[in-house]
Amino acid sequence: MRVSEPTDLSSIVKAYDVRGVVPDDWDADVARAIGAAFADVVATPGGATQIVIGHDMRESSPELATAFGEGAAWRGIAVVHIGLCSTDGLYHASGALNLPGAMFTASHNPSQYNGIKMCHALARPVGQDTGLADVQRLAEQYLDEGIPAGGETGETTTRDTLTDYARFLRGLVDISGGRPLKVAIDAGNGMAGHTAPAVLSTAAGLEDLGLEIIPMYFELDGTFPHHEANPLDPANLIDLEATVVAEAADIGLAFDGDADRCFVVDERGVPMSPSAITALVGLREIEKEKSAGRDATVIHNLITSRSVPDLLGAAGARTVRTRVGHSFIKAQMAQEDAVFGGEHSAHFYFRDFWFADTGMLAALHVLRALRDSDVPLSALSEMYTPYSASGEINSRVEDPDAARQRVLDAFADDISSGEVLVDELDGLTLDHWHSTPKWWLNLRSSNTEPLLRLNVEAEDEDIMEKLREAVLAIVREGTA
Repeated sequence: MRVSEPTDLSSIVKAYDVRGVVPDDWDADVARAIGAAFADVVATPGGATQIVIGHDMRESSPELATAFGEGAAWRGIAVVHIGLCSTDGLYHASGALNLPGAMFTASHNPSQYNGIKMCHALARPVGQDTGLADVQRLAEQYLDEGIPAGGETGETTTRDTLTDYARFLRGLVDISGGRPLKVAIDAGNGMAGHTAPAVLSTAAGLEDLGLEIIPMYFELDGTFPHHEANPLDPANLIDLEATVVAEAADIGLAFDGDADRCFVVDERGVPMSPSAITALVGLREIEKEKSAGRDATVIHNLITSRSVPDLLGAAGARTVRTRVGHSFIKAQMAQEDAVFGGEHSAHFYFRDFWFADTGMLAALHVLRALRDSDVPLSALSEMYTPYSASGEINSRVEDPDAARQRVLDAFADDISSGEVLVDELDGLTLDHWHSTPKWWLNLRSSNTEPLLRLNVEAEDEDIMEKLREAVLAIVREGTA
C-alpha cells in the first residue's frame, strides 16, 4: 500500500508570516488547518476565547479568511470578522479589542500571492520564535489527520471597525487647522483606497480636515492594474511624482498593498527618505515625551541614516540600533518601552499603537508638521537629510560569502589599524564615521536569493559615489 508523504508547509511559512501562490502553494483547506492551529497555539494558551480576522482586496482573500475562521471556530474559538482592512487596521482591532488576530494579505506581492500576518493580543507579533513554528507543525498534523472538534463550535460575528480605526489615529495626531494642503495619494489599488478616505477625509463620518485630496488608484483591485503596490521600488512612484508636480500638490503619499507602509514625495516630486521621516516623526514623539516629563527612547535599524541617531540624540533621546526586520524592531520596541521606531523600508512603529507599525500614523505626523510650517516639504526634508546615501543596491552573486570576504580583504589594513570598525550585527558593516571623511557601508545577504544588498552613506555625495562604485566592483567581481 502506498503511503502518502506527510504535509510540509515550510515553503509558505516564512520567518514572520505565511506567504505563497494561491491555489498552487496553499488554499482554503490549508487556511482552515492554520486557523485551527492558531486557535490552539496562540489563542487558547493566551486565555483568549475570541480572535479577530481581517483581509485585503485580493480575489482569494475573503475565501481564505473565512476558512481560517472556520478552523478556529471548530476548535471552540469565537471569531470576529472585520472584513476589508489595512494591516494596521487589523493591528488596531487586535489592540483595541485585546484579541489575537490574523490579517490576510500578501502586501506588495503580485496578485497570485496571498498570505497571513498573525499577532497575539495587543498586536504582539507571531513569528518563528513566538508561536509560528508551532502553528506550522500543528497545521501540518491537522492536514494529515483532520481537525478534531474542540467542543462547542465558536460563534462567528462581523464587526465594522473602520470608523474606530480612523478616530483612534486622529486622536493621536490632530491635523485639523493650519494652512490648507493639497495632498496627492497613490493607493496603488491597495487598501489605502479604503483607509485614506476614512482617516484623511469624511468617508467614515468624521469631520472634514480641510485637506484637498487628489486620489490615485483608490479602486480596490488585487490585480494591481496600474503598477505594483510596492513604493520601495522607485518605478512605482513615477505616477505620484508626476501628479504632485502637475497638480501643484504640497505633498504626495504612496502606500503599499496592505497600506502599512507609507512613502512621502515632496512638492517637487522628489521622494523623501524614510530616514528623514524617521527623524521628523521621532523628534515630534520626543517632544511629546518631554512635555509629559518622560525620557524618550527611539529604535532604528542599522541601515537607517546616521542623521537619525545624530538628530534624535541631540534632542535628548536615547537611540537604540537594531537588526533589519519588523519582528526585531517590535521586540526591541516593547523591551525598551520605546516611543517610536523607524526603518529604511518605511515601516514606522509607535508605542501608542501597541508598538506596531502604521504608515497612516506616520503620514499624519508629516501632514501636521507641514501644516505647522511656513516652508515647503522640500525644505523640511533637507533639514533631516544632511548626508548622502546610496539607497539599497542588490547584486546577484553566486557566492555571497566569498564576495563579502573580498570586501573585508580590501579594507584589511584599515581594519587592522582601527581606522575602519567592523560590526556584524546584521550582515557586514564597515564604519568610518568616527573619522574623516565620514562614511559607513553595510552588506547584507538575502535570506531567499543569492543576493547581496549594499547600503552606503557618507558626509557628501562625492565620497558616497566613489565608495559605492568601488565596493560594487569588488562584490560583482567575476560576474557577468
